[in-house]
Amino acid sequence: MLTRCCLRFPAWSISVLCVLVWATGLSATFGLNEDLRETPIVRAIRSARPAVVNIRGEKSLITTAGNSTRPDAGRRVNGMGTGVVIDERGYIITNHHVVDGVREIEVTLHDGTRYIGKLVARDPKTDLAIIKINPDQPLQVIQIGTSADLMPGESVIALGNAYGYEHTATRGIISALHRAVQVSDSQYYDDLIQTDASINPGNSGGPLLNINGEMIGVNVAVRAGAQGIGFAIPVDRVVEAAAELLAQINDQKLYYGVRFRSAPPTGPLTVSEVDPNSPAAAAGLQPGDVITEVANRKVRNALDFQRALLEKSADDVLPVVVTRNGEGNQQLMLTLSKPKTATLDDEIWMMLGLRLEPIPEETFRQKFQTRYRGGLLITEVRSGSPAAAQGLRPGDVLVGMHLWETISLDNVEYIIHRPDFASFLPLKFFLLRGNETYYGYFSVALRSEQ
Repeated sequence: MLTRCCLRFPAWSISVLCVLVWATGLSATFGLNEDLRETPIVRAIRSARPAVVNIRGEKSLITTAGNSTRPDAGRRVNGMGTGVVIDERGYIITNHHVVDGVREIEVTLHDGTRYIGKLVARDPKTDLAIIKINPDQPLQVIQIGTSADLMPGESVIALGNAYGYEHTATRGIISALHRAVQVSDSQYYDDLIQTDASINPGNSGGPLLNINGEMIGVNVAVRAGAQGIGFAIPVDRVVEAAAELLAQINDQKLYYGVRFRSAPPTGPLTVSEVDPNSPAAAAGLQPGDVITEVANRKVRNALDFQRALLEKSADDVLPVVVTRNGEGNQQLMLTLSKPKTATLDDEIWMMLGLRLEPIPEETFRQKFQTRYRGGLLITEVRSGSPAAAQGLRPGDVLVGMHLWETISLDNVEYIIHRPDFASFLPLKFFLLRGNETYYGYFSVALRSEQ
């Protein structure tokens, strides 16, 4: 037989119990705990910050006093910027203007560790450069997204060394896409992301992140005198340029003989051409193959491929995993070789995008009424080259570069092989078109030895 049990509690204890039950329910209902503070923005910043570095350096600013054409000795100014780790061995991408002319590149990691970096590849045209440090341990690499599917209005985060305040994070939205921006007489961007996330001096070279913490751009410029208008290079362009810069580094020591179709960072990496009698041909690579792994590294894009070749040597044998015709994986063995010896004609073609022929002195004097003593006839201009960007065309005559005349190919060789060649950039040139003299500047992608 059951007996009813009646318990009596003081009135105040019932009130306290109700409050406790209500508070517990409110916490469960509205998440009043630590998780509420850990927003997607917090997680995105936390995941990306270890892959972001601060850059400081000193450069000489050359000025011209009054109407004099003679520059003064220059004054030293301190510069600052940001970089992003793209390989755990210490390869960092940043803006070219951040490191251009810097005497000593000081790199500070997120934990405060400092290193001296070395400029190893740069391209003034894209305003991107690669610097290298030698870290004590592998670095965290930025997670790369894509800029192919960006949406105006989506949330973004900018990380950087704003006004020297290291590892500053700001947030905003994508204001617009495909902006064309002229930031100086020599620097023009034709496809930038516009954002209202605060981008300040020192942010240049830092990542623009999406809400998942993936890099979708590299911060590059602000609109002077305006608030809430900043710009970033889309990450798909950054990845393509970074792959070309790393290829410059690898091509100094290696030859493999394969080219790829343009593809977003998410891949796939598809072979477009294989050079005859090259290491790639010997390995069995074919156009249409999709490369998924090189030297036990996962590969999605050309940047991953070039990263896999970094610090390799001729005669190294690399396992390459491909899929062919949509079938299962095949493993091929790629044996790297030394680069082919380039002729001076090839070097000029690759650096400037020109094929040049000497003009006999008598022919030059009869054809041109000019003070120049001679020149080199332009017979071909490579599409997409520095020469093409300046509008040079076959039939023009190159008569000078920087301070020197270009009567012979030996003159060109002397200029481009000078140890101080980097200080000439962008490289001023003079040409004859008919009897008119024109000048312009080649934006040369300079390679530096490691």
